[in-house]
Amino acid sequence: MNTTTKFAGFALGLAAVFGIALGVGAAVGPEPSEPAGHDTAHAAGSATTGGSGSADLPGGLLASEAGYTLALDNATTTATADAQLRFRILDDKGAPVTRYVRSHDKDLHLIVVRRDMAAFQHVHPVLDGSGTWSVPLNLSRAGDYRVFADFTPEGGEGLTLGADLRVAGQYDAQPLPAAATTTTVGDYTVTLDGTITPGQASKVTLSVNRNGQPVTDLQPYLGAYGHLVALRAADLAYLHVHPEGEPGDGVTASGPGITFYVTAPTTGDYRLFLDFQHEGVVRTAEFTASAGPADRAPDAGHGTEQPGHGH
Repeated sequence: MNTTTKFAGFALGLAAVFGIALGVGAAVGPEPSEPAGHDTAHAAGSATTGGSGSADLPGGLLASEAGYTLALDNATTTATADAQLRFRILDDKGAPVTRYVRSHDKDLHLIVVRRDMAAFQHVHPVLDGSGTWSVPLNLSRAGDYRVFADFTPEGGEGLTLGADLRVAGQYDAQPLPAAATTTTVGDYTVTLDGTITPGQASKVTLSVNRNGQPVTDLQPYLGAYGHLVALRAADLAYLHVHPEGEPGDGVTASGPGITFYVTAPTTGDYRLFLDFQHEGVVRTAEFTASAGPADRAPDAGHGTEQPGHGH
């Protein structure tokens, strides 16, 4: 995954034909008309599929696609803060895949989110010699989760596969927070500026401030100053995008603004998760985006923070 918008491994490919006003952000993905210099190398699957390998479906909605299957070894578990998730990527012969193309410093990126989007984790599993991936997760909150595996198999196209994970226990389902143009995580405030035009890459900027002061020393994390994941509220259709430019290119600033090129799929609500690193800690700013007529007043969001090594 290169540092710019992408819709393959980290992506949801979409085609939309109506106008959109962005409440806080929107489901996004590269189109063939992306600006010059905008890297689409990770969109190997299709310019309109977000790396799902299918011209008809967004990324993450299928467990099996393009001859590959995401197989969870423990699709049902009990609520615990230190759960161990194990899974394999199987090829069309049912054999575990053991060779991958590295993207953004990792062979595979895993997104785990509860269905109500009240619990989100972006982690990086470890692969053993037999082709089994494993990773510790905080599954202390019961409920149904969606697991997204974002990867490129050696010799194949970028894919985002999704599978369900059930965590037994008392489920405290939460309503989707209201759309917002700003959100806070600790003493950081993140603000989004920009409007989305469907069917083309539109420029939006997420700006990071701390205690009212612009943050100008964001640290590179997985080869970028920011990572954005967006999930469509209706069905958890998935995309993961990256900002314009990359650290050290002589052009891209280390804050406060992180610029993305985004394309909206449909009207409706989306949940956005922005990862950024500052002072050695990866923080996740969370928004709800309303794509469609701007008829709802935005509210404030919230986020989470965690040690940089745990993401």
